[in-house]
Amino acid sequence: MPRIRAPVNPEMLRWTRDRALIGLSPERTEAMQKKIAGFKALSEWEAGRMLPTLRQAENFAKAVHAPIGYLFLSKPPKEDMPIPDFRTFSGHEVTQPSLDLLETIYICQDRQDWYRNFARSNGEPDLNFVSSASLKSSPEAVAARMRETFDLDACRKCSTWDEALRLFIQQAEQAGILVMVNGVVLSNNHRPLNPEEFRGFALCDSFAPLIFINGRDTKAAQMFTLAHELAHIWLGTSALSNLGTTIGPSDYMGFRNEEVWCNAVAAELLVPLKALRPDLRQNEPLTDALRRLARNFKVSSLVILRRLLDAKWLTREQFDIAWLEENARLQTIVRDSGRGGDFYRSAGARVGQRFARALIASTLRGQTLYRDAFQMLDIKNIKTFDKLGRELGVMG
Repeated sequence: MPRIRAPVNPEMLRWTRDRALIGLSPERTEAMQKKIAGFKALSEWEAGRMLPTLRQAENFAKAVHAPIGYLFLSKPPKEDMPIPDFRTFSGHEVTQPSLDLLETIYICQDRQDWYRNFARSNGEPDLNFVSSASLKSSPEAVAARMRETFDLDACRKCSTWDEALRLFIQQAEQAGILVMVNGVVLSNNHRPLNPEEFRGFALCDSFAPLIFINGRDTKAAQMFTLAHELAHIWLGTSALSNLGTTIGPSDYMGFRNEEVWCNAVAAELLVPLKALRPDLRQNEPLTDALRRLARNFKVSSLVILRRLLDAKWLTREQFDIAWLEENARLQTIVRDSGRGGDFYRSAGARVGQRFARALIASTLRGQTLYRDAFQMLDIKNIKTFDKLGRELGVMG
């Protein structure tokens, strides 16, 4: 029996190949290129001299993370960023998001859609803090209102950054915000999310506000990401952010007003000047002050540096020099926060415990199909579903 040939578009083969390489690290670029090179007849397919079999086309599409239907299109589809992109690098907008980033946003949007319908059907009220601020609002005043919801003093009393971040996330979820932390696409450890591309994003909604945090980042950086994205929720804006750049020596030149405002709110929320000033020690070496204050406030040393400038403990010249040195030092830290860990605990963090509990309960009541729940939770079978439910306290 002759094998079925797939009438793919050679242009789409080339486009999906190039698309799969966008935003990858050098190591992952090499790995992807080796995977693509495994299709020995690819040059013949791209030249239109030969058609792949249907199975070959399916395998190629899977390898380059593209829907199989893309290979049959007459021209490449336009893949716009689904939310406002506030990422910047040296004051310039970043273009061409990676497939890892795009798929993560799409996954979170699907989960948010489900939870919005769930919240409405269960009579949950709108969250009145969503869109309760504007760019004209004082960052200090907004941070003060946010502290009525979040007990950052309790977070600062935690012995480790892990504990502080876990408590901060728990407080956000108790307030009605879906918080998801993941360092890979779904549970695929071969597709790590690059913190250099994005630190997090917010999907604003009055019923189901959602915050995603890149779990490959340091815990201290994740604390600031969560605070920054919470500011976006209070502002009422969905946004993709690459944090850090707008609190550096550039002094906010060339950056979006929204990002500058959200960073100011986040900094005041996590490190209030009123709490920082009494903790300053005259003539303390800067390296000692950074280490001590970062530990006390459970934030990164870069955030402390900025607050020391705001508190006039550092001059602008001292700050600029210290920032460059500290940023270079932090770049050498291996960011492995998203690796390893117990699957069931990390699964709860990946999808957010508030979301997971709601979805599992809805499925057990027969309101959601097991098939749909498995897909949104990224699990394969009922045994895993049941164990996750027990771990989250939904099932006895």
